Amino acid sequence: MSDPGIHDLRERYLDLVRDSLVGLVHEDPSLEERVAGGERPFDRARREEGRDWPSRALSMIGARRMLQLQRAAEFVIERGIPGDFVETGVWRGGACILMRAVLAAHGVTDRRVWVADSFAGLPEPDAARYPKDAGNQLHACPQLAVSADQVRENFRRYRLLDDQVAFLEGWFRDTLPSAPIGRLAILRLDGDLYESTMDALTALYDKVVPGGIVIVDDYGILESCRAAVEDFRRERGVTETVYAIDDSGVHWQKRVPG
Repeated sequence: MSDPGIHDLRERYLDLVRDSLVGLVHEDPSLEERVAGGERPFDRARREEGRDWPSRALSMIGARRMLQLQRAAEFVIERGIPGDFVETGVWRGGACILMRAVLAAHGVTDRRVWVADSFAGLPEPDAARYPKDAGNQLHACPQLAVSADQVRENFRRYRLLDDQVAFLEGWFRDTLPSAPIGRLAILRLDGDLYESTMDALTALYDKVVPGGIVIVDDYGILESCRAAVEDFRRERGVTETVYAIDDSGVHWQKRVPG
């Protein structure tokens, strides 16, 4: 039987990490405009739903998607579903830091967190190959270009930078197909574009083990992301039920044979 005191301490630690990463602890203000870079006062309701871009906090996914990520990580740990965790598109690293914190809180030493990003923002849309990305201007947002060194420093500030954290630096089309990743228990996609989402699914979906969790951050709000997921699922015959986390994020569990 587990010690209830240890369980309580673990929950308190992870609650604090989550709330810190999204800016609820210090009531981090948000960027008024994504390009202009102004700030407006902290709005708890918008932050909990991940509807703003924090000016200093390390994640923009909001409290609900952050909690779902924690529960997904704990689910695969508790049920012995093997494999590492990866996020494709990490911004300041907040979601990856949480995944590493979950491993630390549960004493897990045989899994890694893969941190995959260009660390230079989003690629300019290739509308000829990916028409769904036409007109997307996220590549012009300097706030999305966070260096790998800065993300490493963010891990270090939480005392979570160690050999269970691995960085994949570069465009997904270049890094993910040859990434030295074996099995995945969690695949979290946050690439926004059709191209980025499809590149990540094509390279990594087959590495997700039966029972593993696939999470897509912007499915509900970005048509380009949603179209890539739906095209991939249709082409590959993926029929597992997609569940909403909030207005933006969704997840599904890869079917266990039998």
